[in-house]
Amino acid sequence: MAEAMRHKRGGLYFEDFEIGASIEHRLTRTVTQMDNMLFSNMTLNPQPLHIDAHFCATETEWGKPLMNSLFTLGLMIGISVNDTTVGTTIGNLGMTDVTFPAPLFEGDTVNCVTQIVAKRESKSRPDAGIVDFHHRAYKQDGTLVAQCRRQAFMKKRPVGGQA
Repeated sequence: MAEAMRHKRGGLYFEDFEIGASIEHRLTRTVTQMDNMLFSNMTLNPQPLHIDAHFCATETEWGKPLMNSLFTLGLMIGISVNDTTVGTTIGNLGMTDVTFPAPLFEGDTVNCVTQIVAKRESKSRPDAGIVDFHHRAYKQDGTLVAQCRRQAFMKKRPVGGQA
């Protein structure tokens, strides 16, 4: 995506996304049990699989709390924002094909890759387009822990080229 025009906050405009391009995001994040507790409690999720170490040690195959999958999904997309959509997205249109093929635990470090899989101009707004992203999150040993396809409603470059 050479010569891309970026928003003053860093996001790319609709025209600057190239189908097939892959972005390895620089940000990484080590997840903690506090992340798990706060997220599960803020979302009113009482699942002991995430918040009860004794339950996990005695009644699960994991033996320890599993990171909340919706936290993992949000983290994966959040890591992508700086390199893709900060300041240029109008809104998310949806997420599909969400999978969590391997567990994520406290102390794992997440890194993410985003591929641009499709894009089209908006049929209703001449100043916008729709970009399809395929996000993938890996833990430190290269194991895929989450992935999804996301459609975002994106701003086109401003008239006159001013970011």
